[in-house]
Amino acid sequence: MPQFRTERVGQTIQEKIGSLILEGKIKDSRVNSFLSITKVDVSKDLSYADVYVSDIRGKISEREVEGLQSAAGFIQSQLGAVMHIRKIPRLRFHADKSIGEAFDLIKKIEGLVTEQDKKLSAN
Repeated sequence: MPQFRTERVGQTIQEKIGSLILEGKIKDSRVNSFLSITKVDVSKDLSYADVYVSDIRGKISEREVEGLQSAAGFIQSQLGAVMHIRKIPRLRFHADKSIGEAFDLIKKIEGLVTEQDKKLSAN
């Protein structure tokens, strides 16, 4: 039962932070609307939430993560208005580089395919 609760809290946090970013309510200049919350891991006692952030353009910088971390107090207050739990988890933001790595992998695969096509057409 507790695991279900932490997953539900994580989902709510992910949705709310995503909407705050999309709506431009976070006024830090380092935070832009291309940021996406990819995953939220909430501790069993609900004291911490590790929030993984990615940039849909591919590369995320530590500067963007720092912008979110500096706005953590505001974000937690917004979460408190929506979530009806005794204690809002303390937010810790981390860069999720998986989208950028996926783009790089796709480019490499496309490069191999075009290379193979050139070899086949040469024969």
